Amino acid sequence: MCFNYDLVLIFGYNEPRLKFIFLLTDLSQILRNLNKTRIPTLSGDKWMSNAPVDTGRRRFLTAATAVVGGAGAAAVAVPFIKSWNPSAKAKAAGAPVEVNISKVEPGQLIRVEWRGKPVWVVRRTKEILDGLPAIDAQLRDPDSVEPQQPAYAQNTGRSIKAEYFIAVGLCTHLGCSPTYLPDTFGEQVEGVASGFFCPCHGSKFDMAGRVFQGVPAPLNLVIPPHQYIDDGTVIIGVDKGAA
Repeated sequence: MCFNYDLVLIFGYNEPRLKFIFLLTDLSQILRNLNKTRIPTLSGDKWMSNAPVDTGRRRFLTAATAVVGGAGAAAVAVPFIKSWNPSAKAKAAGAPVEVNISKVEPGQLIRVEWRGKPVWVVRRTKEILDGLPAIDAQLRDPDSVEPQQPAYAQNTGRSIKAEYFIAVGLCTHLGCSPTYLPDTFGEQVEGVASGFFCPCHGSKFDMAGRVFQGVPAPLNLVIPPHQYIDDGTVIIGVDKGAA
């Protein structure tokens, strides 16, 4: 048997797919030698093709090679094609995440994971939305000038749909996960009922993820790429308008 050591290095000695490859090699060698015999010559032994040909045997071996070769090619090709696809781990690491938001109540926050990071989806009330412009003077980047969000979310609410706030739930200081305070944020910032507070170092963010002045966090919360496929479903990880 003629081993292809490149294949061995790729698959390993016990890889079943190699058995098909080696079998095909053997059958091909048999066909090449079927009508040859070794005869002496003045210059030494050579392979000559003057022996009678067993056509029946050749037809049988040709057919056998075709059948085994077809099966072997399929057996080898399918795992090869599958190997080109991303692994489950790779998909989990970077694949978009579809989120059902149809049952999220006003004021409620739900968490999902995207690329190993927590992503918040908050359904904001009309009172929350109406109060956002009133605190601009207390914020470090009220107009979201820094590129912490896609262009389509560079607005007061930092969102596609004003009702829903979607953000990566990691503080822009050291990556801690702030706490959502739907009713008691006023203890951190007077006159502001709801917001996000990072107890690690005291950073504070409003209900659009905009950072307050005088805290360690330098930037607003990150808004991930996202798009809505219907009124009750959003995909995290795909930009609005992307195919």
